[in-house]
Order: sequence, then C-alpha cells, then structure tokens
Amino acid sequence: MIQAINQQINKEFFSAYFYLAMQAYFSSLNLDGFANYFKVQVQEERDHALGFFNYLNKIGGKIYLTELQKPQNEFSSPQEVFELALQHEQTITQSLHSLMTIAREINDHTTEIFLQWYITEQTEEEENMGRVLNKLRLIKGDGAGLFMIDSELAQRIYTPAVIPGITL
Repeated sequence: MIQAINQQINKEFFSAYFYLAMQAYFSSLNLDGFANYFKVQVQEERDHALGFFNYLNKIGGKIYLTELQKPQNEFSSPQEVFELALQHEQTITQSLHSLMTIAREINDHTTEIFLQWYITEQTEEEENMGRVLNKLRLIKGDGAGLFMIDSELAQRIYTPAVIPGITL
C-alpha cells in the first residue's frame, strides 16, 4: 500500500507539472482566463500530492520521491489541451480506483476512508474538464466563443483542499 501511495504522489506532482505546461501554453496565447484555469489546477494537484505525502507521514510510511516525467509542452489548440487534460484525469481516476482495490484487498480501512475523498474529488475533476471541452467543441474554434470561454475561466479561484484528517 505504501509503495502504491508513493507512486500516486509522483502522479499527482506530475499532474501539477503537466498542467503548468498547459498554463504556459495559454499564457503564450494571451488567453489569460485559460491560463488562470490551469494555474488553479496546478495548485489543486499540488494539494492532492501533499495530501498523500502527509497521509504517509501520519501513518508512519516511508516517502520515496522519484523523478518526474517531462510533460508535453506543445499543443495545437485549446481543444486539444482539454482533450489531453480530460484523458489525464481519467487516468488518475483509474489509478485511485486501483489504490482503493489494494486497500480493500488488504483490509486497510484507514486508507479506504482516506481515499474516498480523492475518488469523490475525481468525479468533479472529470466533470470540470469535460464541461470546458464540450464548450470548446461547440464553438469549433470561433474566436468570439473562445474569448467568452476565456472570460468565464478567468473567474475560477483557488480554494485550498480540505482533506479530512490531513493538514496540508
């Protein structure tokens, strides 16, 4: 279980790194609302990683940080970015489900309870990415539509994660 959680820490930090590349892409296009969306996403993913990190510390598990994979830095369109982001969130969801399966197989009820917050959070993550992606598909690259979505995404604010029993 501890090894699997260490792998999840790496995946969560990679998520932050991946979304930082997306933030940079949107900043380079002067799409500040899209950049803001991913800035908030970076902060949330960092919180998720630190939640796992602090959970391992709390239960006396050893933490092993490993090298992060290089994220994709070039994108062809805002729609491609959100397609990749949604695919990535779906991969993280599967990873969390695998962690839950391990916890259940070894009767680690404490970790099961801890993981429930993450699984619930992932439903929201996929829903949010999918919602923006659907809007991008609807506008089909229309500039006015893109600027409307950009304006909407500029309103997103960072709210620190509150993971039950864990201090970030």
